[in-house]
Amino acid sequence: MSKVAVVYWSSTGNTQAMAEAVADGIRSAGGDAELKTASEFSADQISNYDAFAFGCPAMGAEVLEEGEFQPMWDSVKGSLSGKKTGLFGSWGWGGGAWMNDWEADAMGCGVNVVGTVTCNQTPDEAAVAECNDLGKKLV
Repeated sequence: MSKVAVVYWSSTGNTQAMAEAVADGIRSAGGDAELKTASEFSADQISNYDAFAFGCPAMGAEVLEEGEFQPMWDSVKGSLSGKKTGLFGSWGWGGGAWMNDWEADAMGCGVNVVGTVTCNQTPDEAAVAECNDLGKKLV
């Protein structure tokens, strides 16, 4: 059974809802999903998992949240080389540049990005389905 860490940061609950939908997809495909906030995850936990999903909304000028999520991401991304990883998050303004930048950063570190999911504000049925599918790809 694949063990997948779903690590997220959420201020309004939108990205948390996406994380829960990714976890549901993992479980429906027979995997073991563990939800963790960014403050609960660190590089020393990477060896405990087969795959990863990271979720963070767009903040400021379309960047990752800088207080907790970005420092955690910077500390773990170098250890994810070759690991199946999904990226997801919500946005409320702009056009999604933060996800393009984040995906490029991950791939530049050798991360095997199997998919990304974004949604505007609260995830609708289509976004929840995309999150479920992302979870299934990680198993």
